[in-house]
Amino acid sequence: MKEKIAQKAYELGFEYEQKYRGCAQCSLAALQDSFEIYDETLFRAANALSSGGGMTCSGSCGAYVGSVMFIGSLLGRRREFFDNDRDFKYTSFDLAKKLHDLFIQEYGSILCNQIHKEIFGRTYNLHQSDDKQQFEKDGAHTEKCTAVVAKAAKWCAELIYDQLDERNLLPKIF
Repeated sequence: MKEKIAQKAYELGFEYEQKYRGCAQCSLAALQDSFEIYDETLFRAANALSSGGGMTCSGSCGAYVGSVMFIGSLLGRRREFFDNDRDFKYTSFDLAKKLHDLFIQEYGSILCNQIHKEIFGRTYNLHQSDDKQQFEKDGAHTEKCTAVVAKAAKWCAELIYDQLDERNLLPKIF
């Protein structure tokens, strides 16, 4: 089941980034749809985090951030136990660190502009029309960013599945 969900997350991540754009929302949506766990507020919050936040390309990769948001939404410290929720708090830290390490291994960074250097050989200013057009011509939404989103969603699904299963937090459909 874990492999099936991870593969679905990969496929949806690729498809959503290709079709809708917005790496943070696309990785999060792929995970939400793969696990059938939905949170509209979380999805909306991910919107501004794409392309390094506000399309600046200077912050953390949106696919990474959207995936970390999914981890935190399910296994992060709970508000009702704000003062004493060490298990959930440190489980989410551990999973986010593992995802971080996979990004470092694959791309050398979690920063959007550094990942762009790795996969495109250059960076972009997505607030400039010429650069944004070149970004598209260079394959951003046909093969490059689509693959980053797909991998992030797959890695996250693989990382989180066992923790959700252990805590009996997987949806009953599984």
